[in-house]
Amino acid sequence: MAHNHSHSHHHHHEHGTNNYSRAFMIGIILNLGFVIIEAVYGYLAHSLALLADAGHNMSDVLGLLLAWGASFLGSRPPSQRYTYGLRRSSILAALINAIALLLVMGGIAWEALQRFHTPASVGGNTVIAVAMVGIFINTITALMFMSGRKHDLNIRGAFLHMAADAGVSLGVVLAGIAIVFTGWLWFDPVVSLIIVAVVVFGTWQLLKDSVNLALDAVPEGIEPLAVQTYLSELPGVTQIHDLHIWAMSTTETALTAHLVMSSGHPGDDFLVQTCKELHDHFGIEHSTLQIEIGDSNQTCALASHHKV
Repeated sequence: MAHNHSHSHHHHHEHGTNNYSRAFMIGIILNLGFVIIEAVYGYLAHSLALLADAGHNMSDVLGLLLAWGASFLGSRPPSQRYTYGLRRSSILAALINAIALLLVMGGIAWEALQRFHTPASVGGNTVIAVAMVGIFINTITALMFMSGRKHDLNIRGAFLHMAADAGVSLGVVLAGIAIVFTGWLWFDPVVSLIIVAVVVFGTWQLLKDSVNLALDAVPEGIEPLAVQTYLSELPGVTQIHDLHIWAMSTTETALTAHLVMSSGHPGDDFLVQTCKELHDHFGIEHSTLQIEIGDSNQTCALASHHKV
């Protein structure tokens, strides 16, 4: 049984880390400053809403720190113990960010429902002014992560966190203005619930995707049957088994497969070319292929589809 590894590495995840390090740093400084402003004005204006929002924005700072930490850990070199490095930490960060965001939205929804029974006066101009600062800061931070949200689940987690906050702050402003002009106190919880619904809708997909990656599902955007067909149609390949495709991180995909080639080992050139095509056509960065001759006396223990 010939065993061959061929790796085609394209370290775009490292460039991603460098690009977003500045975004994370600016985002954390801006949001930390905003937390201090909210806490001070909340205390001075006796506004429970502002103090609560300061606590909520502190959770965003932690969310950004978590995503930044995972981005940094993902670029660390492998060690003898962590042979893939710490790339997977980005999947864990995306998962924790999604759960945290859903919990925060649950808290906001609960608070909004309580306010239908006991309406609270939204503290006029101070609350509106501070919330407008919130829209500005959260929108700037969200825009810095916008370009990476489609390619990296961890960055999408940071983007959603900030976009959700910009939405919540916008809701506070709209509710504040409407209440000042109409006196309708119910406007505040209604706007809050609409924003919660929109955020939960966006976050649910993030949660689903990060759970799937944590469970070694084939990443979205890769069709396993297409990969299997491509490999089985390679010249000289008579059979393929033990095919696995999973995420090493939120940006990198790995593959292992056993190829049965009765005519013998095809040489390194075949492996290099196959790995290159797996990368170019399917976005799989890390391919490990095992070549078998198909000797009937030495059947592969993993040949059965039920074996892992």
